[in-house]
Amino acid sequence: MKLKDIYKFLDEISPFSLQEEWDNSGINVGINEKIERIYLSLDIDDSVIEKIKPNSLIITHHPLIFKGIKKVNFNSFSTKYLIKLIQKNCSLIAMHTNFDKTHLNNYFAKKILEIEGIQEDFIFYSEVYMKFDKLVNLVKEKMKLKYIRVVKANDFIKRVAVTTGSGMSLLDQIKADCFLTGDIKYHEAMDVKARGISLIDVGHFESEKYFADALYDDIKDMEIEIIKINSSNPFSLI
Repeated sequence: MKLKDIYKFLDEISPFSLQEEWDNSGINVGINEKIERIYLSLDIDDSVIEKIKPNSLIITHHPLIFKGIKKVNFNSFSTKYLIKLIQKNCSLIAMHTNFDKTHLNNYFAKKILEIEGIQEDFIFYSEVYMKFDKLVNLVKEKMKLKYIRVVKANDFIKRVAVTTGSGMSLLDQIKADCFLTGDIKYHEAMDVKARGISLIDVGHFESEKYFADALYDDIKDMEIEIIKINSSNPFSLI
């Protein structure tokens, strides 16, 4: 299957034109026009590179390249894996902020948390009408988490907002009693609590690791082998 045909199909289900100005979704590496198989992964890491076969395409959520590359070596994330992809004659397409808007937030809220609602740009809203502690336990149960960071600003939640990955830059847009997102910093938590909004930190990796599943549902009928793999969370608990 040709790379340009795969790109066209992806653009139809989640238009790349929807991405933010600072984003770099689309073809990050396009060195092999003929694609023998497709891999789906949140990111690239050493384990992912080892698994992919030559002449393949890998579709990731996060772009491998965000900014201009001034030098190529093995000491940085982008160039290390760029070299390895070239050595394997593999291409890479990233589906990042465009996919957040069209698929991932919705998939995470509805399929994983089993919360019904509506998507508004980067934010998924749901009317939940439940106690905060019950909502926390629901999130922990559905995400299979033993511990979770929270900021409790109120006992009862009428409306919840969900943004996978890192969503604290959207705080001024949040119109809900509780915000579920990741990468929450200390002073951001203080700010949110002062505003009377509760927080549930669903983690960056933890909330976006479902990227491969969300995309697979829409492309599984393509006439090419599609393999779901995933990068590992760089953080661990000890």
